[in-house]
Amino acid sequence: MTPKTPSILILFISLYLLACRSAICSSHSSAIKKEAGIKGLFIFGSSLVDNGNNNFLPDSRAKADYLPYGIDFPLGPTGRFTNGKNVIDLLGDHLKLPSLIPPFADPSTEGRKIVHGVNYASGASGILDDTGLLAGHVISLNQQIRNFERVTMPDLEAQLGRRSRVVLPNYLFVLGTGGNDYSFNYFLRKSNANVSLEAFTANLTVSLSQKLKKLYNLGARKFVLMSVNPIGCSPMVMTYLRIRKYGCVQGLNRAAHLFNSHLKSLVDVIKPQMSGSTFVYVNSYKIIRDIIRDPTSKGFRDTSRPCCEVASVNEGGNGVLCKRGGQVCAERNSHVFFDGLHPTEAVNVQIASKAYESHLKSEVYPTNIKTLTSFIS
Repeated sequence: MTPKTPSILILFISLYLLACRSAICSSHSSAIKKEAGIKGLFIFGSSLVDNGNNNFLPDSRAKADYLPYGIDFPLGPTGRFTNGKNVIDLLGDHLKLPSLIPPFADPSTEGRKIVHGVNYASGASGILDDTGLLAGHVISLNQQIRNFERVTMPDLEAQLGRRSRVVLPNYLFVLGTGGNDYSFNYFLRKSNANVSLEAFTANLTVSLSQKLKKLYNLGARKFVLMSVNPIGCSPMVMTYLRIRKYGCVQGLNRAAHLFNSHLKSLVDVIKPQMSGSTFVYVNSYKIIRDIIRDPTSKGFRDTSRPCCEVASVNEGGNGVLCKRGGQVCAERNSHVFFDGLHPTEAVNVQIASKAYESHLKSEVYPTNIKTLTSFIS
């Protein structure tokens, strides 16, 4: 037995060292993965994802920098068009980003403040340049992308000491736009009278596709595309048309559904043209529509009325935004809509959660954000 002892001891030592090496390698691999993970968000779009850019546009009528907006947000009214956090804030929570994403238009958004991303979204804007003109000054999607290219990219390179094309694959590029192109453009402008809904939607999709390719050519690789919400179910529309409770305008919803179908298809069409890119299409239309159809099972009660007191046209409002200093409902978590168009934080929680980890392709396609972020460049 004695002569065999050294051999057994050597075997144990070898196994121990092998296990240690494996643990070290595993730990080292995890450290690399953590270091190479998602660094932040760059956001483009409309009021659904705007976090305060319109605050800095003096002649814009699309603002949410007053109470009751932000009534449940830690910083109060900040320009978010809801009572608390919007979808972008909540996605940031899921991604464990260390801070809120700053709005581009804020003069202080520079230097180290931009290393986890920047929000360029502008309330009332759309995919088309002429969408939003009814609200005064807005920042078009084209201009939002120019702001990213001409201002943020050079600053980001200076902060990180690396070329943008090297670091941008580790950021998510979120686009939430399109609804205003229908609500405040196609259905309101007389110039669109002879343009079919199908032709308008096809043009909208082509325009968005070109903008995605622009961002790709600048270095973006990971994209999140938010669908258009069921705009035909908004209190703004139902109040204007005097529709009964729980009714929805199918014409507007058909337009949203048509665009969303094009947007989902675009994911499959454009990906082969953009080598190395990954996409997530988030069907917020379905998520909200499911809540409206069966609110009780999801913790909601009121699916048709705005939570806040909306300023009417006679009061100098537009039937969309909350009245400045107006009344607000007490049970905000039970309402689908906070004002005449925008969802409450409770709905945003549902959208962000499903966007991040749902396994239903009817809600996220072709995968969820959690899976997308595992593709580390």
